[in-house]
Amino acid sequence: MTTLTTPRPEPAPGADETHGDAATPSDAATPSKHARRFGLPVATALVMGNIIGGGIFLLPASVAPFGTISLVAFGVLTLGALALALVFGRLAERLPRTGGPYVYAREAFGDFAGFLAAWSYWITAWVSNAALAVAAVGYLDVLVPVHGSLAATLTAALVVQWLPALANLAGTRYVGAVQLVATVLKFAPLLLVAVGGLFFFDASNLGPFRADDQGALGALSASAAILLFSYLGVESAAVSAGEVRDPRRNVGRATILGTLGAAFVYLLGTLAVFGTVAHDDLVGSTAPFSDAVNAMFGGSWGGAAVACAALVSMTGALNGWTLLSAQTPYAAAKDGLFPAVFATRRRGVPTVGVLVTVVLASLLTVYNYTAGSEGVFETLVLITTFTATVPYLLATAAQIYFLASGRSDRVDRPRLIRDAVLAALACGFSMWLVAGSGYAAVYQGVLFLFAGVIVYAWIAARRARAGSA
Repeated sequence: MTTLTTPRPEPAPGADETHGDAATPSDAATPSKHARRFGLPVATALVMGNIIGGGIFLLPASVAPFGTISLVAFGVLTLGALALALVFGRLAERLPRTGGPYVYAREAFGDFAGFLAAWSYWITAWVSNAALAVAAVGYLDVLVPVHGSLAATLTAALVVQWLPALANLAGTRYVGAVQLVATVLKFAPLLLVAVGGLFFFDASNLGPFRADDQGALGALSASAAILLFSYLGVESAAVSAGEVRDPRRNVGRATILGTLGAAFVYLLGTLAVFGTVAHDDLVGSTAPFSDAVNAMFGGSWGGAAVACAALVSMTGALNGWTLLSAQTPYAAAKDGLFPAVFATRRRGVPTVGVLVTVVLASLLTVYNYTAGSEGVFETLVLITTFTATVPYLLATAAQIYFLASGRSDRVDRPRLIRDAVLAALACGFSMWLVAGSGYAAVYQGVLFLFAGVIVYAWIAARRARAGSA
């Protein structure tokens, strides 16, 4: 491997990377009381909380126009996400450092691949934050009408983004606490619909297997394209490996448990909504879980209850994604591949990364509400699906490289065949994600990547000048 800098050495077993290379001797000796490593429960909650954001409350209505074939697409996506989760777990065993896909891509292919992984993941994170904030305002409007005023709507969206950012700036111990509480609270109403809805299930509500005129493969791919965003976040524990206790053991376990938990809620909840709300009504629904609760118990109280659950869910997702959006630039900055200011860390949190991310997401949110163009924000959300697949592909390619190159320090030979099959499945899944993003999203996503190439050229030139000085 040829790189512009010397790769960071592996930490000694049990070494604490909370402050990384930027820590002073005193920091290393006396870690901040605000910085606390995550155990398995919090790491699992981080994965589940980031996968299950606001999308779960809208997905049944979004895929209903394709028919119940969308449940098959859910199943295929779940298998692909599990393969990807297993690959991340194996990679985290070998390279248990903060940064996730960035670390794996750089270790296998060098600085440029690592930078592309970090750049793409960072774009995905802060655009996703803007998406979650805008969606959260829609549910807030059920409780406190705000859409009648542009100023009130903007203020609500910005508050929803900045509260999780402030929780992150307070320290990792508070991030973990917020994430665990948010994950527990939001599962109560989701499980109510997912489990309770089965007792009110009526097969006549399901509608046709294919509700449109396209073939089975086309309907499967079309519905999958909408569902792709729902599984972003499987890499959450791997990205924050430096903050997880015993990452070689816990990152993989948290990734699998979190993905399985999210898949259970997704599949069972969507099936329950399909079976309790008539298909024609579901196609036009803007609050499918509210409609399901109303159908189950009567009355109209369900809308407010689900709106509260959605707000809790998206606040928890924003809390986790804000941390993740700062971790990858932090890891890249430590290696000289992002501006050095992103390596600034206080109380166990990359503070500059958090601030820059929330500012960019806030600006995008303001643009979305004031531009007045139809579909602009939806297109950007699809771009995040594409940009997320870049680090996914690079990470799975890194696993394939480690296996195929026969590097004894990276390959557990008794598990070679299993790891090779998982890597191939995860790579195929990532390619499918790229195809499902659509031509427009891929086109605009590539432009984002090309902008990153210019940034990398500038950073590499500065480093070259510094090295020759």
